[in-house]
Amino acid sequence: MPFDSHLAAQFHHIEQFSSFEAALATPEGAAQYAKWMEDPAPWSLPEGLSITDRSIDGPHGTIPVRIYRPEAPLDVARPALLWLHGGAFLFGGLDMNESHVVSAELASRAGAVVVSVDYRLAGDGVQYPVPLDDVVAAWNWLIASADELGTDPARSSIGGASAGGNLATAASMRVRDEGGPLPRQMLLAYPLVHFPIPALDPAVVVEMQALPAMLHFGGGFHEFILHSYIGRITDIPAGYAPGNFALEGMPPAVIAPAEYDELRPSAELFARQLRSVGVPVAVELAEGMVHGHLDRTPGHPAVDRTLRFFATALA
Repeated sequence: MPFDSHLAAQFHHIEQFSSFEAALATPEGAAQYAKWMEDPAPWSLPEGLSITDRSIDGPHGTIPVRIYRPEAPLDVARPALLWLHGGAFLFGGLDMNESHVVSAELASRAGAVVVSVDYRLAGDGVQYPVPLDDVVAAWNWLIASADELGTDPARSSIGGASAGGNLATAASMRVRDEGGPLPRQMLLAYPLVHFPIPALDPAVVVEMQALPAMLHFGGGFHEFILHSYIGRITDIPAGYAPGNFALEGMPPAVIAPAEYDELRPSAELFARQLRSVGVPVAVELAEGMVHGHLDRTPGHPAVDRTLRFFATALA
């Protein structure tokens, strides 16, 4: 597939930036980045949702969460999803599109209760396993709070995008190993679950040379994440690279890689690994898209397709 036509027409807004941080370093750069992020159609919050912020207890203190609930009454318990935004373990929060828009859309489309987690970010003394501890605590709270939330523990899933996909997978592995309540499934958008990252197909590498520099995630960036989150690039734990460890007994996975993304091989290898040990997997490639497309809105057709893919599985 060629690059998505809408994205390709917006590349010129970010061609001068070497990284996300460089783009946002000045007001002028932030304005160009905002133009890059404009979608073909505007987004508005789906009707009929109740949105509540609260804090729950965790091993490192309280954890903010945001709960998205359909307001329409239902005679049976709803499915639930614990959702985790991305941001290289260093950035992001409950208000970013990859958290707020995704959670609202999945709650509305699937008739589900979605809980978005503001896990602690790496930096300022926070490192692995603190963010993962937050996620596992939030998962256990979700299951224990089923009566309060009106959800069905047997239909409760976990999911996330990019680093959030890593955390969702690592939390599922820890719950499996500790004999806890497994998620019904993992919803994973362009996840990073290996170290090192498997190599891209050479033909895709050639095509990706046309991308602006800030849309690339090379090996140096991955090592930077490791230093920030783990504090080293050796002796990598299963809680960071679950795809490097035993996968028997993991929950089914619903995976949405982006076509033009250096992390795509990790998602696709993970799918093959899970299938090799009998774990059901569904994969839908976001054609023409780059990493992080769920940080846009469903005004973009590719985002709408990925959200429909996840909502169908969740419902």
